[in-house]
Parts: sequence; structure tokens; C-alpha cells
Amino acid sequence: MKRQMQDFKIQDLGERKISSPLMVGYFKTDDEQIIYDIHLKRQGTRVKSRGIPISMEVAGPRETIYFDPPKVKAAIASCGGLCPGINDVIRAIVMELHFRYGVQNIIGIRYGFQGLIPRYGHEVMELTFEMVKEIQDLGGSILASSRGDQDIGEMVDALERMNINVFFMIGGDGTMRAAELITREVTRRNLKIGVIGIPKTIDNDLVLIQKSFGFDTAISEAVKIIQCAHVEAKGAPMGIGLVKLMGRQSGHIAASAAQAQGDANFVLIPEIPFDLEGEKGFLKCLEKRLLSRKHAVIIVAEGAGQDLIPPSAFPPGKDASGNLKLRDIGLFLRDQIELHFKKIGVEVNLKYIDPSYMIRSVPANAGDSILCGILGQYAVHAGMAGKTGMLVGLVNDEFVHLPFKAVSSQRKTIDPSGNMWMQVLESTGQPFSMKG
Repeated sequence: MKRQMQDFKIQDLGERKISSPLMVGYFKTDDEQIIYDIHLKRQGTRVKSRGIPISMEVAGPRETIYFDPPKVKAAIASCGGLCPGINDVIRAIVMELHFRYGVQNIIGIRYGFQGLIPRYGHEVMELTFEMVKEIQDLGGSILASSRGDQDIGEMVDALERMNINVFFMIGGDGTMRAAELITREVTRRNLKIGVIGIPKTIDNDLVLIQKSFGFDTAISEAVKIIQCAHVEAKGAPMGIGLVKLMGRQSGHIAASAAQAQGDANFVLIPEIPFDLEGEKGFLKCLEKRLLSRKHAVIIVAEGAGQDLIPPSAFPPGKDASGNLKLRDIGLFLRDQIELHFKKIGVEVNLKYIDPSYMIRSVPANAGDSILCGILGQYAVHAGMAGKTGMLVGLVNDEFVHLPFKAVSSQRKTIDPSGNMWMQVLESTGQPFSMKG
């Protein structure tokens, strides 16, 4: 019990002695907790909390704060791939710091962690409320981004040189792992620098986090693409619309878009293995669908079917962040479908669409903008209160504080026997299994 409770304890820089400048009647205390009492997935098996309730600190403004606002210097960085809503988060942080707390010194670290390393030569960007007031209408990140590991000691050196008090980091699981290491080094040096994370993953695959920003926008944009694929499929004899969507290790976007649109006939995701060949395999199922209905729409997540692709066809490498590059299941599937129907003497008209970068670069929709605004505000509340080594996330419809290590240890995936996948099967009509 002691170990599990410690896992969710939030680190503080010190005693809070300064009265908050906020004129609100809804201050939160560190004693306010929510219980996370549902099944967790670990190493492919279901385990419960074994009767030990996992509690998390509720996010929100504190009545007393650690930092004196006029003396605070804050920095913001966005790391990893682009995602709808990054600018919304940057705007929310700056607006909250400036107007609610009276912080005047806010800078943006350009190009992610590279911006902290002198040899890259990236200049910092002064972030004023005038500069950020309309950036929510833009896609991407005004700070730009980068991938790749950087030396932790060099980054902390830079934070110390620039006299940063609170460092806000927007990024996914890799960024949160780096943030944990930065926090450790800051603590080792006994520096009073708060390190606060805002989780960003368009795939919605951070464990514990109910929903990450950008996901709703991705679904909305993916639905438009699927509609186009459906039109193309119906617009030609034996038409096939094949759409590849994001999802390296989880198929949340593919599954949710299929449910939202309703025109997909097959959804292929990393969590559900399938065969190409065989009487129950995907190609045979597609053949039956095509011969009976004359058209088909297929959605495939980028991480699906990796075991089916010969290594020699698309040799994998590693990206700048050290992640294994995925083989292109979209191109492979396109070629295998065309080859299969050529063998059986059926002419098909296949249209292949890969909209991934188009989706990543659009502005956030209204729902994501609201979520981004709240995440940014709560991140500022945590930073000004002297919290560190933590991120703000939505869990069980409540915004909470989570230590970095709690969300970077594993990925949230779709349960093959859970409600969501069952609903996808209901929507598409595809077989429960395409193995064998």
C-alpha cells in the first residue's frame, strides 16, 4: 500500500507562504483526491488495484502559492510531433500567467529541447499576451518542435542560466520521460525550478489519461477523409477506399473514426492481430464483401499488421527520438489487395489515402480548444503553487495532478474484448476474428 500511494504523491518545491492573487471562491487543497478504481492493463493482463484505492491530487488554484508572481520567469516548450491544440495550450498558459497571476516574464523555448542546447543556436521567443491572443486559430506550434534526446545536464544548465522558475513542457510519453529526468536533475542540484507537463498525444494512448488534446480534432478530420474514401469506393466498379490513420501502438483514432462515420467495413488496429491469407483471413473477407456489395472502405492504423510485412520490403530504422520506425502497412496492404484480386481475375479500383500530416497540422476544434484552455490554466495553478515533477490530466472527468512516471510507463490500448471494440465490430460488420 505504501508503495502505491507513493507512486501518485506530487513533489513540492517548498512551503507555500504567499497569498494567491486570484479572487476566486473555489480554491483547492492538496487533501482533495479522486479515486481511480477501475481495471488497469499491465503486460497484457488485467489486474485490479487489489483493494487498495489509487488516489490522485485534484488540480486547481491553491489559496497560497510558492512563487512571488512579479519575480517569476516562466518558460514553455513543445516537443515531439505536431498536434491540433498546441497553440491553444501555449495561449492559455501565457494568458493565465499574465492576467491572473501578474507574471510579466514569459519566454518560449523554440524547437523543443533543442532550444535549450547552445550549439543549435535557437533564440528564445518572448511570449506576451499580445503575441499569443489569436494563435488558437493557427495549426502547429508557434514555438515549433523537434524530436530527439538531448543531454539532461545541458538542459538543466540552460534553465539555471536563464533563471527559469517554472518550466512548462507540452509533449507525449517521450517528453514526459525526459521531464522526469529533468526533475530529478533539478532536485539533485537543489534548484527551485518547477517542471510541469501538459500531455500531448494525438493517438490518445497515454495510460490513466481519459482524453488528450488533439484527439477530438483528429476524429473530426478523419471522418471527412473516410467520407471521401466512401465516395471514391462507390464511384467506381469494385471500388475500394483504403485510409491509413495514426496509431502506432493503439487504434483509438481508427476505431473512434469508424464509429463516428459509419461507412467503414474493416478496421485494422495494432491490438487485433489478423492474417492476410486463409479462408478466414482479411483478403478472403474483403473478397466476399466486394463481390456481394461491389465496394468496400478499409481503415488501417499505422501500427497494425507489422508482423505481416517482410523486413526486406520496408526496412525499419529508428527516428530521432529512438523509436522504432514502423513499416508502411498502408502501402503494403494496397499492394497485397491489388495482387490478390489480380490472381483471382477480379479488376478492382483502389484509392489509397494517407492524411496523417494533414490531420496533425490543423487548428483544434471547439472541444479540443476548451480542453486545451483548461489544461493550460491548471498547469499554471500547479506551477505557481510550487508543484513539480508532474503533469495535469483528465481522469474520470476530473482534472488531476499526476507524477510523470505514472503515465510514461505504458500505453493505453483498446481491449479486444471490451465495449469499444465490440461497438466497432457492430458498426463495420467485420468478423470477430480474421485469423486462420
